[in-house]
Parts: sequence; structure tokens; C-alpha cells
Amino acid sequence: MSAAIIDGAAISKSILAELKTEVQELQQSHAVVPGLVTILVGDNPASLSYVTRKVRTALELGFHEVQENCDADISEKDLLALVERYNQDSSIHGILVQLPLPDHIDEKKVIYAIDPDKDVDGFHPVNIGRLLLGGDEVRFPPCTPAGIQELIVRAGVELEGAEVVVVGRSNIVGKPIANMLLQKNPRANATVTVVHTRTRDLAAHCRRADILIVAAGVAGLVKPEWINPGCCVIDVGVNRVGEKISSKTGKPVAILRGDVDFDAAKEIAGSITPVPGGVGPMTITMLMKNTLASCRARL
Repeated sequence: MSAAIIDGAAISKSILAELKTEVQELQQSHAVVPGLVTILVGDNPASLSYVTRKVRTALELGFHEVQENCDADISEKDLLALVERYNQDSSIHGILVQLPLPDHIDEKKVIYAIDPDKDVDGFHPVNIGRLLLGGDEVRFPPCTPAGIQELIVRAGVELEGAEVVVVGRSNIVGKPIANMLLQKNPRANATVTVVHTRTRDLAAHCRRADILIVAAGVAGLVKPEWINPGCCVIDVGVNRVGEKISSKTGKPVAILRGDVDFDAAKEIAGSITPVPGGVGPMTITMLMKNTLASCRARL
């Protein structure tokens, strides 16, 4: 029997509808809406695509959205000054600087310059520290890990006491999701193991997982025989493995594969996310949720 497909696009659409209702209620009760500024440096096609989707989603929800397009040769000093301007702008509740930045700009310095209470991406060290402490200290969980947790919860997968294995130790996905799922709260309470490509007998660790989260960035890394029958598989990997001609547009489009062999894994797992259409749609949704939370905190 094939696994249940965890449809990230459908879950994302449902959450966005909930957020839109909350924004309308906020506007009616307090005459305020969440404010988000998105800052794009240069014209990297992937970054432009990501920012366009973020802007469109924010506007659809009724946010006050400001888009700052900066030339690729903007100085670090000027970019930092722009960030500081929005730190001081009371109508803006979230600041997002699209990464990567040009080589002449220190990304760390820019991230650290964002007011932690407007860091809706959740990358500032202060917010990472808050995440580690857990509970009421958490302001903005990083968007992709937050999306993963939401998928698991909304798919009805039991987290409490579950054996969770996270494959990957990045600061963006692996480390934060591991910390989030071991916290003492009803949406977590799991036993978490973090493994990576240097782990001895990686397969053995994966095989004992009730929930397997794979974020290693290696196409097809996790083999079907590594999967515990009936487990929940969350595939975060998005790997470009070639191109094909779109039947709709007639133009070349990327062929994407996850870190898990989906076709084989779905015959073993109890539930699984597809690539694309699984974790991906949730990231922007969680960004919007964080921005709304920031607005509420400012009230």
C-alpha cells in the first residue's frame, strides 16, 4: 500500500487562508496590518523569483509590503543603512534580505544588523538563542523548519515520544528542526538524533526512525532499504538533476529530485512529502506567519 502524500501546497493554502482572516481581523480591531520589507540586491534569477513570490503572497494577504531593489554594486555601508532605516520604521514588522548577497558584502554583518524583533527569517543569533531556550522565548522559528513541523502536525503524525532522525546539520534546516522537535511542548516532545554524511552506518540510524527528515542536499541519498516501514518521511532536498521541455510553455524547466528516492520510498513509508510540492510551499507561508506574529507583538 502506497504512503499517504503530505501535500505541502494544499496545507500551505489552508494556512494562508487562516492568516488572511487574521490580518482582516487585525485591521478591523486595531487599524493596523503587518508590514514586510523585502530587500533584493542584484538580479540573480532565482533570488528574483523567490522575492516575487514573497511579495505576491504578502499582498494577497493584505500586508503592507515594500520592495527594495538594489543594484548589485551597492556598498555594504549603504545596504546596512537601508536595513537600519527599516529597523526604525514603525510600519514595518518584518525585514527580509534575500540571500545570497554579492561577494563584496558580508552576509553575516547584514543579518546581524537586522533588529532581532523584525528578523522574520529567524536567522539572527538572538533568535537562534531564543529558539534553543524554547517556550515563550521563541519569537521567529526559521521558516523552513517551522514549515516542516507544521506539515508533520497537520498530517496527523504523532510527535510525542517519536524517534526522529534528522539527516543534515545545516544552520538553516538540520540544527533548528532538531531543536524544535525535542522541545517540551505538545507539538514536539520527540527523541531526536542528528546524523550527516560523515555518520558511521547512516543507514542503521535511518532505519529506526518513526519520522525521517532528510535535508542533506544530496539527490537520492536515502535508499528505500533505509526506511522504517510505516515511518513519516519529510524530504527537504531540492536537487536539480537536469532539464525537460515543459508541456505547457514549451520552454526548458529544471528536473528536481529530493534527497529520497520518492517512487520507491512511497511503497514503504506511511506518509511522505513529494519534491516539488512538499516542504517548499511552506517556507513562504511560515515567513508570513512570522511577520503577522511580529505585528501582534508590537501591539
